[in-house]
Amino acid sequence: MTTYRTLGSSGLQVFPLALGGNVFGWTADEAASFAVLDAYTAAGGNFVDTADVYSAWVPGNEGGESETLIGKWLASRGRRDDVLVATKVGSHPAYKGLSAQTVKKAAEASLRRLGTDHIDLYYTHFDDESVPVEEIITALDDLVKAGWVREIAASNIGPERLKASLDFSEREGLARYVALQPHYNLVSRDTYEGALLDTAADAGLAAVPYYALASGFLTGKYRPGTEVESARAGGAATHLESERGRKVLAALDKVAEERNAEIATVALAWLAARPTVAAPIASARTVEQLPALLAVADLELTESQLAELTEASA
Repeated sequence: MTTYRTLGSSGLQVFPLALGGNVFGWTADEAASFAVLDAYTAAGGNFVDTADVYSAWVPGNEGGESETLIGKWLASRGRRDDVLVATKVGSHPAYKGLSAQTVKKAAEASLRRLGTDHIDLYYTHFDDESVPVEEIITALDDLVKAGWVREIAASNIGPERLKASLDFSEREGLARYVALQPHYNLVSRDTYEGALLDTAADAGLAAVPYYALASGFLTGKYRPGTEVESARAGGAATHLESERGRKVLAALDKVAEERNAEIATVALAWLAARPTVAAPIASARTVEQLPALLAVADLELTESQLAELTEASA
């Protein structure tokens, strides 16, 4: 039986792998997206992560394509009550920033695309330092009071603004962040560890890291002399040029062999065992890519294996 994890101070129980929706409407068309969602939920998965901006960067797209596909899938499968949907505000071309008016209009648009009356977890996608945290939190609290949003969270925010947001929520008795979505993986630890992790831990926030597999590098498919067909190959391959990247790959190879596991599973298992982490996010373009991701639910690394990976990634 899969053990679900409590998301911070919320009552939300999440599968230990969040399914990234960034590929839906980008490198995965409707049929492929539906197949991946079907397979993920069939395995017990219940935590789907998207954003209103996905995938505005694709020529011909305007943002919201991922939410629209997820909404169509939820409606066609009748699965709304079984799946926790997380989405984000602040980056859609038509709704940039975090002013109170923008937050409300963006939430309305997300609800419409998702075909639902509520969002389970609503993140600020990138902090907007031109807006006081008091205005942002009050706007998010309004959404919670209206029943549009169940829980709120933050992504891409500094420790000072995070703490100020949490303090304001406490002081005024308003909705409070329950989770944080940082950039965090074996080859990018300083993007979370330090003051940001300490602030999250002190406040009892759950971390839901993105780039959990470093754009595919931590699947092990990028090796010297190999070429990978992927929209993200350029970014992933750069890790091969660093000593840390090569050390991490070697340690992953060793642990994966010891545990008879996929390299991606081991990389996710290390992340899932880190302080504050509830569920790493990983995406799959095809059903064939899913088993290695889902297997994180059943792989518990030994203390020595965790230490070996931690040392290699230092």
